[in-house]
Amino acid sequence: MPTNGLHQVLKIQFGLVNDTDRYLTAESFGFKVNASAPSLKRKQMWVLEPDPGQGTAVLFRSSHLGRYLSAEEDGRVACEAERPGRDCRFLVLPQPDGRWVLQSEPHGRFFGGTEDQLSCFATAITPAELWTVHLAIHPQAHLLSVSRRRYAHLCPQEDEIAADSNTPWGVDALVTLIFQNRQYCLKSCDSRYLRSDGRLVWEPEARTRYTLEFKAGKLAFKDCDGRYLAPVGPTGTLRAGRNTRPGKDELFDLEESHPQVVLVAANHRYVSVRQGINVSANQDEELDHETFLMQIDRETKKCTFYSSTGGYWTLVTHGGIQATATQVSENTMFELEWRGRRVALKASNGRYVCMKKNGQLAAISDFVGEDEEFILKLINRPILVLRGLDGFVCHRRGSNQLDTNRSVYDVFHLSFSDGAYQIRGRSGGFWHTGSHGSVCSDGERAEDFLFEFRERGRLAIRARSGKYLRGGASGLLRADADAPAGVALWEY
Repeated sequence: MPTNGLHQVLKIQFGLVNDTDRYLTAESFGFKVNASAPSLKRKQMWVLEPDPGQGTAVLFRSSHLGRYLSAEEDGRVACEAERPGRDCRFLVLPQPDGRWVLQSEPHGRFFGGTEDQLSCFATAITPAELWTVHLAIHPQAHLLSVSRRRYAHLCPQEDEIAADSNTPWGVDALVTLIFQNRQYCLKSCDSRYLRSDGRLVWEPEARTRYTLEFKAGKLAFKDCDGRYLAPVGPTGTLRAGRNTRPGKDELFDLEESHPQVVLVAANHRYVSVRQGINVSANQDEELDHETFLMQIDRETKKCTFYSSTGGYWTLVTHGGIQATATQVSENTMFELEWRGRRVALKASNGRYVCMKKNGQLAAISDFVGEDEEFILKLINRPILVLRGLDGFVCHRRGSNQLDTNRSVYDVFHLSFSDGAYQIRGRSGGFWHTGSHGSVCSDGERAEDFLFEFRERGRLAIRARSGKYLRGGASGLLRADADAPAGVALWEY
């Protein structure tokens, strides 16, 4: 199957939180480091790199500066080194509660402290030397077993998560990482938590929480007994195995989860490739042949549609649309025009895609009418995590309003009806717009919001007023943006 960027491993960025809930920060001025920031922003993001010497030591590179954390013999720390030297080598010592201790490999001292009083001179581990790992990536992704080269997905019949899928197709392949009590839970698409014995449960508990470990850019999940998640048996059931050290079987990649969509034409039938290479609106149910992976180009903002049969939609002779292309090209790119609850697609010939009388799709229209409009439904986000420019969307404590600048996130539930989405919070209340553009989360009745997929990995959300939801200086979610850009775009 061609990759063409379909399956891209996420670069693991993270923050380190000390015992006083402050993030390790790399400052541009003087290349100093401190632990003063209350939230995870650009200056608080780090990348773990293996030691080029192939030892057990690792390097901490600031995502913001591109420079390396170092500790001198006298305990002084900085983030100034453009190339990693001897003083940049650290050992990561995971603790039973999931936190890390960072030890200077050449000098044997421990790194810690508070505010701007950080040093690597401690000879014993105290609470000041304990760091919590907080992933900075969007927490909804696909999980790939490194040893089996298979994707994890929910198996409803067997009531388990198994790593036995060749492709991350459909809603079952979505995994959400939940940050809780300094550790991580794995949540399936139906909102259940993976327990270390392989069972799926509705409420988080000790055996659903895992300590993250990194090895050669891969992830391992250690349970409360010190054993690691791995695919077990012929079906690859995910559960904690016997190993107390992570080998290849215990390692995973996180891959970007692109939107997967179904389209409904004016004849109320699903667009499909079930009956051959021609893309046609001729099916009454949505299954794999009616599901398409939609990927938006970063530069042109045009999109491709990739089918379960292994081909991209492409423009062919006389305006026909077939799912036969194995590579992305100009003819596989379509421009999206958002028209309220409907969307129109413009092909590379400058014409709109329409549904012909026999149900086949063709780019032959110069104007948009009923036959050129489609309902586009996102199917692989039944649960939703939103992140804006300033942080994640989360319920404001003691209020019905929503914050947009948090380091932690809430998981929201999506439902869909006639081209619009309804968003429900953890208490069961629906999102709704109030006076002066406020957005609240305690509605008794569902309010419709329109999703517009504007950029790769980012969408705009339009309220019934016609305004777009945005973050901003107040830190509150509001529906008062005129254009779907900047603070009105959300990672999902």
